[in-house]
Amino acid sequence: MKSPVHRCRDVEHGRGQGRAGARANCQQAEQRIPISKDVITSSAASAMWFIRDACGIVCAVITWMLVLYADFVVLFVMLLPSKNLTYSIVNGTLFNILAFLALASHLRAMCTDPGAVPKGNATKEYIESLQLKPGQVVYKCPKCCSIKPDRAHHCSVCKRCIRKMDHHCPWVNNCVGESNQKYFVLFTMYIALVSLHSLVMVVFHFLNCFEDDWTRDQHQKHHEQGIERLKGETGRWGNLPYWEAMQAAFGGPPSLAWCSPFAQLSCKSPPGHDPVPQGPIIEEDVIEIPLN
Repeated sequence: MKSPVHRCRDVEHGRGQGRAGARANCQQAEQRIPISKDVITSSAASAMWFIRDACGIVCAVITWMLVLYADFVVLFVMLLPSKNLTYSIVNGTLFNILAFLALASHLRAMCTDPGAVPKGNATKEYIESLQLKPGQVVYKCPKCCSIKPDRAHHCSVCKRCIRKMDHHCPWVNNCVGESNQKYFVLFTMYIALVSLHSLVMVVFHFLNCFEDDWTRDQHQKHHEQGIERLKGETGRWGNLPYWEAMQAAFGGPPSLAWCSPFAQLSCKSPPGHDPVPQGPIIEEDVIEIPLN
């Protein structure tokens, strides 16, 4: 019968052997085979890659519609009405080039194989063809039954293992992986440039409208309304200075009530309720008062 000391030594010895065996297994597990790119090729590499996902297709269509709508607004709202022809041509050409490059990059990112691993290659014959060394370990994806190379991950939307997969982007309806990450980066870069360019043009357009409506436009100084200017009616009323016209519109001298939509117009008297004399309605639109 062994003493307690001997039993403790046997347990520690067993633990040491267990740890040594675990280290050996870890070292073998870390010897993953770096499968070459030539081996991981799809049998349909020449065919166009497209993911049939309803959410991704809708997001891709929305992306194209937003870019095309932005192009329409820039051309027909901001550039064509501009009086500066050089400004319109330069900015229109630059914006359309950036928009074209953004859509082309989006199309390439969407229709390019991101680096999919062929399905069903986890066979004995395939593993033997890899000529692995004793102790090397390869991993099989249980979902698509393929040998997973290093840094490959399975995408539940594409239903494939993707080499160097970053994420699945619904806006390009594809995974961002080894083979299309360049086009995805270009797409985001050109979209950022398009957004920045359009933002600058919006600021200039606002400043031009502000200058035309509040500095050069003298109609408001003459107390003329927009509908009167559109109808071409000549003023038969007394002209008011700009500051008096502003006070008449906002209801009195400057005060905090100007900024409140709940304040009443103090200078305006409430509508009266005097009785209207009864009589037949006059048929003519223009009524001329006869001279006495």
